[in-house]
Amino acid sequence: MPKHAIPGYARLNRTHKLSAAGVAAAGAAALVFALVPGSADAGQNDRAAGQNVKPVAFSTVDNAAKTQRETLGKQADASAQQAEKDAAEAKKKAEDEAKAKQEADAKAKAEQERKDKEAASRSADRAAAPAPEPAKSYSNDLDGWIRESLDIMQKHGIPGSYDGLYRNIMRESTGNPQAVNGYDSNAQQGTPSKGLLQVIDPTFQAYHVEGTSWDIFDPVANIVAACNYAAATYGSMDNVNSAY
Repeated sequence: MPKHAIPGYARLNRTHKLSAAGVAAAGAAALVFALVPGSADAGQNDRAAGQNVKPVAFSTVDNAAKTQRETLGKQADASAQQAEKDAAEAKKKAEDEAKAKQEADAKAKAEQERKDKEAASRSADRAAAPAPEPAKSYSNDLDGWIRESLDIMQKHGIPGSYDGLYRNIMRESTGNPQAVNGYDSNAQQGTPSKGLLQVIDPTFQAYHVEGTSWDIFDPVANIVAACNYAAATYGSMDNVNSAY
C-alpha cells in the first residue's frame, strides 16, 4: 500500500510514520503467509485448518503497536509534566518580580517621606528663627558718635556712660573731632593731644580697639581708645573730671 494511501499519514511525525510503515509491511507479509499454501499436496483440509490459526506475524504487529502506544503515552505524560513544571516556575517568577517591585515601591515611598519630613523640619526651623536685626545706624554728629562708641564699648566690656563721655568730650575739645592742643606739656614733647577726647598718638595706638579706625581723628575710634585707657587707669571715663 502506498504511504499516501494511509489515512492521516501526512499529520504523523517521523516516529509515527516509521511505525505505520512497519505495520504496513508486517501486514503485507502476513497476507502472503496466509494465502500461499504450505505445500503442493496441501488440500482443502489444510486451508480450513489454517483459517482457525492466528498468524504469528499479526501477533508481532500487535506487540509493536502496543509498544509504540505506550511510548507515545509516556512521551505525552512527560510533556504534560514539563508543561506543568514550566507553568509553576513562570508563576513563581512572576510572584517574585511582583514582590520585589512592591518592596522597591515601599522603599522609595519611605525615602520620599523622609526627605519631605526633613524639608518640612528645615522650613519650620527657618520660620522659627528670629530675623536678623537690621544694621543699626547712627547720626554723623556728636550724639551719633557717642552712641556708636557706647555700643562698641559694650561688646568689648569697656565701662562708660553717655553722660560721662559727653561731659569729658565737651571739656577736652568742645565736640570738635579735629581739635589739636599745641600748648600743653604733651605738645612741648612733640606728641600733641588730638581729637574729641584729646588722646596722644602713643596712647591711641596702645589702647586702640579692634574693629575701629586707626585714624586718631576718627571720632568713634578716638572715643573708644580714650575710654579703654581711662578704664585701665581710672576704672571708667565716668571717673575722670579733669585732664587725664
